[in-house]
Amino acid sequence: MEQALPYRWDLLLRYRFIECIALWEGRLTTRHLVETFGIGRQQASKDINTYNRSVAPENLRYDKFLKGYEPNAHFKPTVTQGLAEEYLQLLANRSELHRTFSSVALPHANTEVLEPPIRPVSPELLRPLLQAAREQQRLEVDYVSLNNPSREGRIIAPHTLVWTGLRWHVRGWCEQNQGFRDFVLSRFRGIPELLGEATQHSDDDHDWHKTIELVLKPDPRLSDAQQDVVATDFGMTDGYLNVHVRARLANYLLQLLNVHTGDPLTDPKAQQVVIANRTAVAAWLF
Repeated sequence: MEQALPYRWDLLLRYRFIECIALWEGRLTTRHLVETFGIGRQQASKDINTYNRSVAPENLRYDKFLKGYEPNAHFKPTVTQGLAEEYLQLLANRSELHRTFSSVALPHANTEVLEPPIRPVSPELLRPLLQAAREQQRLEVDYVSLNNPSREGRIIAPHTLVWTGLRWHVRGWCEQNQGFRDFVLSRFRGIPELLGEATQHSDDDHDWHKTIELVLKPDPRLSDAQQDVVATDFGMTDGYLNVHVRARLANYLLQLLNVHTGDPLTDPKAQQVVIANRTAVAAWLF
């Protein structure tokens, strides 16, 4: 049984926003909430007071010179983890919303977020894929690939949509290959046709449920000082970064981190990070 949230979801979002802005920007006003969530100043003030009295008692104090709230010296993150990534992700989400809803006056810092090119996917394609994954159904759809650029009919049983940081794909059983495969959403063609109950499900995808550990370290060809720079960049401990990931997603994560999986690049400054336990994870690299 799922544990019930201590707060309504909409309130929890606002409490997290309050905590994040106060911690990382050092100043929070009702205007932050009004312009971001489209609520009135009275409700914004109530949210801040409730956060400061009940959610995280005395985390904030009002500064009349700043005309806003700032974190107390004993500030303790309560509804966030207190990580910079949370604030940076908030900035990224703000930027994305501002581009999508350009008429909405969202507060945003001096921030520019690089977005990968949009790969076209139609609602007529995505709806049946989601339905098939949700209801464990088979579907028939045309697919193209670099190995076979001509449209080819495939019968698949999708179970999970995956965002790699660069593109979306769907993981599912392929009847033609008699195995689980990754299918790039933008390479489907036509409108899928649902065919009824699937015989292969997510539980049968053993590789999907297998977790492996990637051990990363600075390229040893770098100088000690350069390795220290790289280790700090990646938040390594004692020169190593241990990352647990689904085996079938390991390559996508390495691509996202710009970790080369083939032969070493000539220039170690271009490669920077290498896989320390390559032999142990070689079966999952391509």
